[in-house]
Amino acid sequence: MQPIILMIPIALSAAIAIAADYRGARRAVYVFKPLATLLILLVALIASPADPLYQALIVAGLICSLAGDMFLMLPGNKFVPGLLSFLLAHLCYIGAFIAEGGPRASWWLLPCLAYLVVFMRLLWPHVGALRVPVLAYGIVISAMLWQAIERAAATPGSNATHSAALGAALFVLSDSALAWNRFAHRFRAAQLLVLGTYWAGQLLIALSVSR
Repeated sequence: MQPIILMIPIALSAAIAIAADYRGARRAVYVFKPLATLLILLVALIASPADPLYQALIVAGLICSLAGDMFLMLPGNKFVPGLLSFLLAHLCYIGAFIAEGGPRASWWLLPCLAYLVVFMRLLWPHVGALRVPVLAYGIVISAMLWQAIERAAATPGSNATHSAALGAALFVLSDSALAWNRFAHRFRAAQLLVLGTYWAGQLLIALSVSR
């Protein structure tokens, strides 16, 4: 099976999940939200990897993300377990991005660090008792984006590394929108922005597994 075959089912599952969330159709959300992530996980699993270790770490990250999806959509306050699940996902992605060649450092650290500082400064007054876990999460996801960009910059001819870097950037955008909507200011387009960029980012990261 080629990963391209899964593009339409992924898009349909994501669209149904987003529409169901806006309509308050919780049963449909419970089915199609994890299904979209599960199909993206399948993309990474069936890929012909250039690096089996990279594939294993991306798959592990997607499994953690699937757990995070389920925590965040269930009734009750499951935000902290969901946050921990996604933090573990980003650690897996960092491991994948530095698996070959080790950690990289260049001037790309500066914009990633600037984004972290500015966003945390804006969010800080609103997070209350969750300041420490939110800050830890912000540091980890910024490091994930930094290493994804460094890896792409070091391999300018590679579509796979650029796919992973763009996916990481979309993931950061998704998490930033989620945090702003949850803690600072709710906005109508939140779920469309959060979930749309989330699944697009995860799909690009999954596609980066393939040679």
